[in-house]
Amino acid sequence: MRKKLPIGIQTFAKIREENCYYVDKTGFALNLIAQGSHYFLSRPRRFGKSLFLDTLKELFEGNESLFQGLSIHDQWNWSVTYPVIRLSFGEGVVKSGDELKERITELLRHHQHRWGIVCDAVSNAGCFLELIQKCHQKFGQRVVVLVDEYDKPILDNIESSDTALDIREKLKDIYSVIKGADAHLKFAFLTGVSKFSKVSLFSGLNNLKDITLDQRYSAICGYTDVDLDNVFTPELPGLERSEIRQWYNGYNWLGDAVYNPFDLLLLFDQRQFRPWWFETGTPTFLIKLLSQRQQFTPNLARIMAPEALLSTFDVGNFPVEALLFQTGYLTIDSARYLPGRLELTLRYPNKEVQSSLNDSLLQALSGDPMAPAVNVSRLYDILMVDDLPALRELFHSFFASIPHDWYRKNQLAGYEGYYASIFYSYFAALGLDITVEDATNKGRIDMTVRFNHRIYLFEFKVVEMVPKGKALAQLKSKGYSEKYRQYGEPIRLIGVEFSRESRNIVGFEVEVIP
Repeated sequence: MRKKLPIGIQTFAKIREENCYYVDKTGFALNLIAQGSHYFLSRPRRFGKSLFLDTLKELFEGNESLFQGLSIHDQWNWSVTYPVIRLSFGEGVVKSGDELKERITELLRHHQHRWGIVCDAVSNAGCFLELIQKCHQKFGQRVVVLVDEYDKPILDNIESSDTALDIREKLKDIYSVIKGADAHLKFAFLTGVSKFSKVSLFSGLNNLKDITLDQRYSAICGYTDVDLDNVFTPELPGLERSEIRQWYNGYNWLGDAVYNPFDLLLLFDQRQFRPWWFETGTPTFLIKLLSQRQQFTPNLARIMAPEALLSTFDVGNFPVEALLFQTGYLTIDSARYLPGRLELTLRYPNKEVQSSLNDSLLQALSGDPMAPAVNVSRLYDILMVDDLPALRELFHSFFASIPHDWYRKNQLAGYEGYYASIFYSYFAALGLDITVEDATNKGRIDMTVRFNHRIYLFEFKVVEMVPKGKALAQLKSKGYSEKYRQYGEPIRLIGVEFSRESRNIVGFEVEVIP
């Protein structure tokens, strides 16, 4: 029987009382509480972090009726309840350190009223500590502290370093209380999108256990394939399961791959495959940063980074790899364990992110927010009918439309990497099956595209750097097509040559292998 879809609902009680679909995460809660007391979790936006924290709140406050039929119900002592202090920074936008101070004051005042306690301390940090101590004393049970979106005030101001630093220091002052109040705490859990370096934000809170890359908790947020089968069965008829996976599955934190829950709920509601999550607020500073740092876009699908780099995140110091991973635009493809070191290979999680992110990057690469949308649609039509002359004309007209001033400002313009990025991002914006630096036993193909039962092998060259005609010649002389003959699909060898002087395609040679 179909139930209500909990779109945008982050309140556990509302989901349970209104008979919404609910994926049982209480087993994770039980394990966390049994194995420790202070935790930190980083997950992208709209992945269910707030709902999980609210579930913890209802659990510790002993609201048994909400947990009937869930895995934790018969394993929890409902006769014991705990005072819970939940600080959420997810609502609204804090624009200064003073606004943050007011926000914290309001949160603490709410909990003083809720628990019937009056704080004498003047500072927010002092009041927070006093509130914890007095709650412990009044109720005879240690306190539970839950912090939701711990980093949002910083991220809202990440482009203004002075403001972000001021906010970071005020948050550090509050979070350090959690360690100082350890004797009065039963449990503490902090969640956010980013994972700021421990030195910068958690220097006074070194007893947090980070479960972000703990494979046991990879599915603590998000839905697994098993969840779809067990919970959402009534919603699946009429939707192709393989297409659901391609579009929305693939997020991985060293354990079970999960779907973005926001995407699935909107899919089940609207019955359309669209970039629902991406459309709800991709940060403009992310696209701006990728553009400013002249990111070679084909590399986004195959980044390799040590785990330590992905945690090197702070105001004024956010490596592209860390930013893309923590915000959910890249995820873990594979892991390699070395002595004292973990190396991770990253990739796009799914078709939604690959196509949408590259569509946004095209606007930045081209300097024209309108042209990419039209050209991507045209590219799809051209590939459907395999019109290779039209493919050449499409890209020639696109490069010709880029303003001269934009070339002048872009340091990559005139180099092979820039032109290859444009080509790659167009195909990636369609969500196609693409391999860059495609390895063979005789070398690497610049880009391989498989679409509509055809295989396209591309080689890119800049004529000022190599003799004209070199691109196609290399594809042929290296025998790159041999790798793909086994599939029995037509192969197109395409040598694309650019000129720095004309800033456009000057060579587009094709050889068709039936």
